[in-house]
Amino acid sequence: MAYTTINKSSEHFNTKLYNGTGANQSITGVGFQPDFTWIKIRTTGFNHRLQDSVRGATKSLYTNLTNAEQTNTDGVLSFDTDGFSLGDDASNGSFNRSGDTFVSWNWLGGGTASSNTDGSITSTVSANTTSGFSIVTWNNSSNSGTIGHGLGAKPSVIITKQRAGTGGWVSWFQGLGTSNEQRNYIYLDSTNASGVSSIDYWGTSINSNTFGVPSGGYDNNNGSMLAYCFAEKKGFSKFGSYVGNNNADGNFVYLGFKPAFVIAKNSTQGGYSWELFDNKRNTTDGVGNVIQKRLFPDSSAAEGGTSSTDYIDFLSNGFKIRKAGDTNASGDTYIYMAFAEEPLVGDNPATAR
Repeated sequence: MAYTTINKSSEHFNTKLYNGTGANQSITGVGFQPDFTWIKIRTTGFNHRLQDSVRGATKSLYTNLTNAEQTNTDGVLSFDTDGFSLGDDASNGSFNRSGDTFVSWNWLGGGTASSNTDGSITSTVSANTTSGFSIVTWNNSSNSGTIGHGLGAKPSVIITKQRAGTGGWVSWFQGLGTSNEQRNYIYLDSTNASGVSSIDYWGTSINSNTFGVPSGGYDNNNGSMLAYCFAEKKGFSKFGSYVGNNNADGNFVYLGFKPAFVIAKNSTQGGYSWELFDNKRNTTDGVGNVIQKRLFPDSSAAEGGTSSTDYIDFLSNGFKIRKAGDTNASGDTYIYMAFAEEPLVGDNPATAR
């Protein structure tokens, strides 16, 4: 399969930690001007905050809530050449509160969005076809049709949200399997297991140009919508599934790169949170590859995990589960999405630590 080599993953995705000040500040060191920034306060329980360049820097949504989009004039103010600028956060406390620590996960899109007419419903798209990431917005007045995503490759993950109305983060992962592909779904904001709709939730086809919006499906408010779409790129991103064994010697998942970011979710049974790990929040425990720090996209909870709890190993070519339960219940299927710190392909291959 032909692909574009990404020699430096951090030019397309990067995690940036920062300290809140309660005053306007610029967060630099991202390495590019992000088009999508996901922020979470680490030290206390506040909502996850998602901003992107297509909707506008001041427009926030929350992965752990079904709330409509909110405008924050004291949160993220702009996306800048090496990061983003923050206001004083006086009204929220979840962007820049003084004395607290924060994490931001940043993706490079395609910059200024453009109109896309690949589908029957015109969308607005900022697409990075090199890294396989696009931000898609549309306004649906017909309640059925197809949406152009701009990737030029079949997405591996589609995450959608109503903007003006309340509604869950209805998502599709290729890791849910090819059986009933057009009907599989899972909610990013919920601990529920995956489900199978009675209708073709994603239209008749998810393909290299479009995905579907069915009548009576996730876009049933006939309003403004958002989708984050990801296509797998060798050496940079991987989306799939693994089966748990409820053992500290858990499964190894081959990615083809050293991961910088991993999200995993039990799709077989409910009651298990989404769990998010990265390579920047675990640098003070002196435990090598083992990652203990967790955040939960479906919850506002503060960062969990201590130096006595080993959850996952980030290795040069994948990750290995290191704890029974949670991300490793016996016989259960877990879906995951992962992005690279260093690729095994390209001019700068990863080496083990």
